[in-house]
Amino acid sequence: MSGTPPSSARKGPAWAIWLPLALFVVFVVLVTVGLVRPADRNVASTLIDRPLPSFDLPSPLPGGAGLKSADLSGGRPRLLNIFASWCVPCRVEAPQLAQLAKAGVTIDGISVRDRPDALQAFLAENGNPYSRIGADNAGSVQLALGSSGVPETYVIDGKGRVRYQHIGEIRPEHVALLLGKLEAAK
Repeated sequence: MSGTPPSSARKGPAWAIWLPLALFVVFVVLVTVGLVRPADRNVASTLIDRPLPSFDLPSPLPGGAGLKSADLSGGRPRLLNIFASWCVPCRVEAPQLAQLAKAGVTIDGISVRDRPDALQAFLAENGNPYSRIGADNAGSVQLALGSSGVPETYVIDGKGRVRYQHIGEIRPEHVALLLGKLEAAK
């Protein structure tokens, strides 16, 4: 009697022994697919080909002009750049914004959750390519634009409609693309 199992012991279904291995294989497949084909983390604006939301932002700088949505429907295409002095990628794109401004592109800016003294120091260090800057201290205009972060740049046509959204910093290889998008927005 010592070598036989007790009659009250129950055996589970035969497939139950393979369940942990099957779950592990499913997990490995899902992780592999996620690594090979990661999801797009960019949040595209729903405003493409639609008018800008209405806004009226004060200037973040003493004596500067603020920015209203009506300012962006002046008859010719322009860039609207969402930025902040605390944003490291915004420093990376500063030379490209200067290059675009030098090429005759009108660039308006929306400074998000910034302090005037920090913004002044940022512009002194990196240059000021902006025609106007509006202070979006609550981030409400940024959210209304569908912006997922800073920096982001929008091509606005002469009627105040969003034609293109560039997510992330503008790098040297993006300058020609933006000039093309501005030309197409005429």
